[in-house]
Amino acid sequence: MLRSHFGSRWPVLQSALLIAAMLVCLSALPSAAAVRAPNPDDDFTLREAMIRMRDGVKLHTIVLTPKAATDAMPILLMRTPYGAASYLEVKQATQLNSVLGASSAELHGYIFVYQDIRGLNGSEGKFVLARPPRGPFNTTQTDETTDAWDSIDWLVKNVRGTNGRVAIYGTSYAGWTSLMALLDPHPALKAAVPVNPAVDFWMGDDWFHNGAFRPAYAFEYVHGLETDSKEWTPVAFSDADTYTWWLNAGSPREIGVRYLDPKRHKYWTLLTTHPTYDAYWQNGALDKYLAKSTARLVPTMHVHGLFDQEDIYGAPAAYAAMEPRDKKNDLNFLVAGPWYHGQNWGAGDHLGAMHWDEETARRWREDVLAPFLAHHLKDAPASSLAPVKVFNTGTRRWETFTAWPDAPGTVARSLYLQPNHSVDWHAPAAPPGTADAFVSDPTKPVPYQPRPVRRIYDDEAGYAAWRAWLVADQRFVDGRPDVLTYVSEPLTSAVTVRGTVSARLFAETTGSDADWVVKLIDVFPAQDAAEPDMGGYEFMITGNVLRGRYREGFDVAKAIEPNKALEYRFDLPQVNHTFRPGHRIMVQVQSSWFPLYDRNPQTFVPSIMEAKTSDYRVATHRVHVSADLASRLDLRTDSP
Repeated sequence: MLRSHFGSRWPVLQSALLIAAMLVCLSALPSAAAVRAPNPDDDFTLREAMIRMRDGVKLHTIVLTPKAATDAMPILLMRTPYGAASYLEVKQATQLNSVLGASSAELHGYIFVYQDIRGLNGSEGKFVLARPPRGPFNTTQTDETTDAWDSIDWLVKNVRGTNGRVAIYGTSYAGWTSLMALLDPHPALKAAVPVNPAVDFWMGDDWFHNGAFRPAYAFEYVHGLETDSKEWTPVAFSDADTYTWWLNAGSPREIGVRYLDPKRHKYWTLLTTHPTYDAYWQNGALDKYLAKSTARLVPTMHVHGLFDQEDIYGAPAAYAAMEPRDKKNDLNFLVAGPWYHGQNWGAGDHLGAMHWDEETARRWREDVLAPFLAHHLKDAPASSLAPVKVFNTGTRRWETFTAWPDAPGTVARSLYLQPNHSVDWHAPAAPPGTADAFVSDPTKPVPYQPRPVRRIYDDEAGYAAWRAWLVADQRFVDGRPDVLTYVSEPLTSAVTVRGTVSARLFAETTGSDADWVVKLIDVFPAQDAAEPDMGGYEFMITGNVLRGRYREGFDVAKAIEPNKALEYRFDLPQVNHTFRPGHRIMVQVQSSWFPLYDRNPQTFVPSIMEAKTSDYRVATHRVHVSADLASRLDLRTDSP
């Protein structure tokens, strides 16, 4: 969730992190020094304002207006927790596009507005991380929906040179605030571009995935954002390898007691006291609000990163929630590129070792974003934008669809795990009880990236690894005794998988709780003249985790009956990938992904957040690959 409009370039410009920019952004109110002194050579005017909300709280807002415009201009609004002033990337420049950075080069003739949300940086009020919508968990009369409405109302009435039309946009947290504005859109709000938005923090975005807690990411984020309301505050680690640090740190509750202040770091307390999908998380799930909304449907482009390491659930979920309201299929759009979180604003020619044969991010900005905004904000001719545009990470080409995730022309198929550690489209014929076993030791969990696992933020190497871990070569765990690997023979023809991939495991454990991790992987040929550096590369297409205690329902944790085969179903993030001839299809199954996901003690306790050292026990897991209990992936392919 810690990303900005210009996120992909900050690591290079500011110690690999957007955070570094936050450290220099203005914290004073406009009555103090301005964020930037005017220059007579500026081709824009800079205005700071304190916009009054309906409850009297004033929000710090920066307005950047091009001087040369002869026609009235629309407004592009971003509402952010990361410092409105940080979006003036090159403050000493006099050209607006230079001030805002290269990613604004495709957008001409707009008034750019950046606003600090409540209680942060230059804005008044009390900051609440991921402030819930008005209701049982927010009994005030304001939320991000009302603040957006009041801000837009002020802008169209008080900013000179505007044509009265506004688009709201932003990445991650700012993507979430963009979606919140759609629950009661101001009449002047004519378009929205939520990028990598957080939508359901428990189900598959920032803090949890199917019940498995993401402590490494949550801890650094909460410490950074809640320690000081005026600047980002990174946490110090006593071990360069955070894998080791987390092994010795204790339970999440103990970590909160030792390293955090309950008066300031309130969100950590919230996270550790709400481990299940209870009323708090359900009440805050934004896709549920978008699905039941009766408000005017604002033209919306949902922008998704296929390798978003932070909010991979949000954009597809928001798109799906709003799609039934788009009766003519011309107002609700999904674009999914081969990007990490926020990479669409920077250079998109590669991610980690994966090269895409084109500059995918610039292609999106030029061919999709710019025409979309121009049409809805400037009355430009209707663009030929397809309802769905998704990059194929195998052929490395953009593809368009009329619907998603069940793309037209695809068929449902199952990929079965076989007794000989292979995969096949046919169910296994093995007798009952046939299963593959492995020992899961909580003191030696499977790492989610090669060690040393560096801190995520405020460390250039750590941040680079963080944003690329979803495409990292999985050979670093292939062969571990606690990772089951199933792989096909080299393909003789291409196989394209599109949309949702669902894991359906039949498994048992000697413990009373367990996590299940499933990964779908494209194994490159051992030798390939076209890509000699990629020989044998194990490219993870998608993967996810399920906390076993939630196998029957996410709202209630239940112990697992030891030594009993049970069914575990869960979805993996959506894909659009062609396995090319000569490549092999691989599936890996494991029970830990550490320290991104916390360890399961494998002994049922009421809350893993408070598990004791003695609760963590070795267990033997068995994955069934028999005719009667056929573990598999259910997916959609382009041919039967």
